[in-house]
Amino acid sequence: MESKKIKVVELFAGVGGFRLGLEKTKNYDVVWSNQWEPSTKIQHASMVYEANFGPENHSNKDIAQVSISEIPDHDLLVGGFPCQDYSVATTLHNSKGLIGKKGVLWWSIHKILSEKKNKPKYLFLENVDRLLKSPSSQRGRDFSVMLKSLDDLGYAVEWRVINAAEYGMPQRRRRIFFLGYHKSTEIYKKMKQSEKADWLLEKGTIANAFPVTIENIKNANSFKLDGDLVEITENFNKGGKLSPFLNTGLLINGKIYTMKTVPNYDGSKTVLRDVLQNGEVTDDFFIDADDLPKWEYLKGSKKEIRKTASDFEYSYSEGSMIFPDALDNASRTIITGEGGKSASRFKHVVNTKKGLRRLTPVELERLNMFPDNHTKLDGITDTKRAFFMGNALVVGVIEKIGKVLNNQINSKNE
Repeated sequence: MESKKIKVVELFAGVGGFRLGLEKTKNYDVVWSNQWEPSTKIQHASMVYEANFGPENHSNKDIAQVSISEIPDHDLLVGGFPCQDYSVATTLHNSKGLIGKKGVLWWSIHKILSEKKNKPKYLFLENVDRLLKSPSSQRGRDFSVMLKSLDDLGYAVEWRVINAAEYGMPQRRRRIFFLGYHKSTEIYKKMKQSEKADWLLEKGTIANAFPVTIENIKNANSFKLDGDLVEITENFNKGGKLSPFLNTGLLINGKIYTMKTVPNYDGSKTVLRDVLQNGEVTDDFFIDADDLPKWEYLKGSKKEIRKTASDFEYSYSEGSMIFPDALDNASRTIITGEGGKSASRFKHVVNTKKGLRRLTPVELERLNMFPDNHTKLDGITDTKRAFFMGNALVVGVIEKIGKVLNNQINSKNE
């Protein structure tokens, strides 16, 4: 029997990393996408998205201004949403609405899930791993607000912090990925009936895509998410030094199960050397001998007295970075400021036969497992292309989870 196509809506689409990963499994059909960058006049990321996937069913306007009726019904909602302050200021008595801070994009997701008559059955979201422990005054509060709001809307959630390099991918990029299952789905029912540790270690979608060692489970912990969203905002883990959320966990029926897991992978590994372009690199990527001392200073360790604008003196110290970057290991995390000629502590530098140089846009695309020149477009600078990759995700992670999720959804019971 042919499996049913899974209709997808992609929010905060960037240059389309989620879509690239899901479309490797031929069973996902993106029926609508949205990309809007509030701080720029020219919508470069949206232009790149349209150049690759076509303008049809793609929206380039502020998601907060998009009416729910414009968003088609879908089975799966995906997106890498910005890490912000998710606190709830107050709830409205006469309305289902939540008043979080204006412009906080989590509430745009929440609005779709709460107002759509036919809710998406599945969610697949991504964020920085800091989400598990922010803000510093109430460790884990933001994540608990998010989980509680999904719980209220009838979803169970499983999450894992995944470092792509620990599963053979070319970049040490650590992100939290989480999947939501509506209570009307078979996966929800299976999760409810299973031993929670078994789900997180072997049976769950993420455990199948990214295996973990079954021994040495650390700090397994469970607790109830008490109170409504306002109470959680005000009181969750007040004064706690550590977040109660570990790198792996699930939420179902208001209860959290969480544990620290260790990756189990012994397959092939792609390292920085494997992504390098050989003859095609132009001279402007090479570091001038005159600039080298500046790079060495920024990459080196320091202990020095610095002054603030108001002449306040303070001592500053930092350790050294590997310079140039090691070619026999996965790369460090790409950041948005990776492009441009100026010397920087955080940009990658590689040593080649022709000398020391920065990474090219194609190499940065390869570190995120994008196709070569995915972001190449007239009017888009190399610096902008680097910025896109600093914001993107590792496509291979999406592909692996997407494949298992498709199998789960289309197993005989679903």
